[in-house]
Amino acid sequence: MVREPAVAGTFYPGDRRSLQDEMARLIPSGGQRIPALGLISPHAGYVYSGGCAGKGYGRIDVPDAVIVLGVNHRGTGHPFAVDGHDAWRTPLGECLVDSGLREQLTAASRIFAVDGTAGRSEHSVEVQVPFIQAVNPQAKILPITLSSMDFEDLILGGKEIAQLMEKRGGGVLMVASTDMSHYVGAQTAERMDRPAIDKILDLDPLGLYEAVVGGHISMCGVSPTVMMLAAAVEAGASDAELIEYTHSGKVSGDVHQVVAYLSAVVF
Repeated sequence: MVREPAVAGTFYPGDRRSLQDEMARLIPSGGQRIPALGLISPHAGYVYSGGCAGKGYGRIDVPDAVIVLGVNHRGTGHPFAVDGHDAWRTPLGECLVDSGLREQLTAASRIFAVDGTAGRSEHSVEVQVPFIQAVNPQAKILPITLSSMDFEDLILGGKEIAQLMEKRGGGVLMVASTDMSHYVGAQTAERMDRPAIDKILDLDPLGLYEAVVGGHISMCGVSPTVMMLAAAVEAGASDAELIEYTHSGKVSGDVHQVVAYLSAVVF
């Protein structure tokens, strides 16, 4: 069973040639790529956040297995939903789902469950897939959509993913899909987002959670990011690198109501 694209032609180009051209434009070439445990990447329409996302994917080696942690904006389905499809289709072709990783994760998990409905219309995972396909056409994905904000469960999920990565023996990248502050002025967004970014760079999942909740930061993908950081720390992460922080106003010209975007690497 193949998951058909839900936002091709709206969030990103809907035909193969145009999407190939867009990937070539958005992903820098020629730079030194580094192995990474995690990538934080935005998920708005490519016209707004694609450049920020592309810089992140252009900085790292994308291995043959990628766990994509997205936010479930609609809240439907299981709160820790592991996608049940065999593949996800984009205009670039089919991207296989890593059924082996899925079986290993859900068989031993206290929180994750297979659910093919939670991410069926969700863009936060889908917009990451063409980048993965462009950088490594052989990569398989494990899409996971999260709607829970329960901190203890997010940490538990991170530990379970870290155990999965250890069993695989490396070669697994986690992508946490998130946008930052929504619909505030550009200067306000930067001021509000700074404490969250600092905690990400400190590899501090609890600090990030507290900064977002306590600071009322409208970071939609805090759950995926907390889980990714928890998994990365458990897996031995030692550092993080800020690739870019930007906002929609740099494209639209409206700096009074922006959505902010972050690209960062954990290694």
